[in-house]
Amino acid sequence: MRHTHIFDEGNPLAERGTLWALILTSVTMVAEIAGGWYFNSMAVLADGWHMSSHALALGLSLLAYVVARRYASDPRFAFGTWKIEVLAGYTSAILLVLVVISMAWQSIERLLEPAAIHFDHAIVLAIVGLLVNLVCAWLLKGHSHSHDDEPHHHHEPHDHHHHDLNLRAAYLHVLADAATSVLAIIALIGGKFWGLVWLDPVMGIVGAILVALWSVGLMRDTGRILLDAEMDAPVVGEIQAVITEAQAGAELTDLHVWRVGKGKYACIVALSTAKPVEPAFFKDRLQIHEELVHITVEVNPLRS
Repeated sequence: MRHTHIFDEGNPLAERGTLWALILTSVTMVAEIAGGWYFNSMAVLADGWHMSSHALALGLSLLAYVVARRYASDPRFAFGTWKIEVLAGYTSAILLVLVVISMAWQSIERLLEPAAIHFDHAIVLAIVGLLVNLVCAWLLKGHSHSHDDEPHHHHEPHDHHHHDLNLRAAYLHVLADAATSVLAIIALIGGKFWGLVWLDPVMGIVGAILVALWSVGLMRDTGRILLDAEMDAPVVGEIQAVITEAQAGAELTDLHVWRVGKGKYACIVALSTAKPVEPAFFKDRLQIHEELVHITVEVNPLRS
C-alpha cells in the first residue's frame, strides 16, 4: 500500500515573516547604498551592499518555502521536498562567504586610502539600518520551529535538530546585517567625536570576521544534511539499542540513517537472527522513537 512521503509540513508563519523581512530589507538596502555612496561612509556603504546580498538570501529562503510546498506531493521526490529548504540554507551560507570577501576587501582598501566621511548623515542611515534589521530579526526569530516540531518525550536530547535551517539562514543574514550596523555606528561615532577615522574600515573587517564564523557554521550544518553525513546523530545509537534489547543474539549487519525533515529521520536496518523473526517485530519496536518516520527492516538468517 502506498503511503505519503510528506515528512515535513513546512513553516507557514516563517514563510510570511520572511516575506515581510524581504520587503523591509530591500527598501533599506536601496537607502543605505545610495546614502553610503553620497556621504562617503565605507561602513554604511558596506552595510548597504552587504544588505543587498541578504535581500537576495531572503528571497531565496522565501522561494524555497514556496517551491517545497508546491512540489510536496510530487512523486519524483522520494523522501519529500524538505531538502529544498536545506539547499537554500546552504546556498545562503555561500552568499554569506561572498559578503565576507567583499566586506574585507573594501574595508582594507579604505584603510589604506582613507577618505572624508559625512558623519552626521551616515550615523542616521546606520541607525535606520539597525532598526530595520531588528524588526526583521523579530519577524523571523519567533518561528524557528514549525508547528509539528514540538519536543516529543522520546527525543528530547536532540531537540536542536528541529531547527528550520532555511529560516536560520535568513535569520543569520539579518543578524549579520544588524551586527554590521552596530559596528558602523560605533565606528562613525568614534570618527566624529574622537577623530578615529580608521575605525570605519577596521569595523568593516571585524564585521567580516564575525559573519565568516556564522557562515561556516551554517554551511557545516546544512552540508551534513545534504550529504547524509549524520551517522553520528543520537538516533543512530537509539536504533542500535532497540535492536539489541528486542532480541538476544540479533546481529545488526547494515544501518543507514538520514534526515528527511526537521527532527525527522528515515532508516534502513538489516540484521541477522538465529530464529526466524518477521521484520514487523523490529519495526514496531523502533517506532517508539517518534523521530523515525520511515523505517525499512530486512531480516536474514544468521550464518553459522
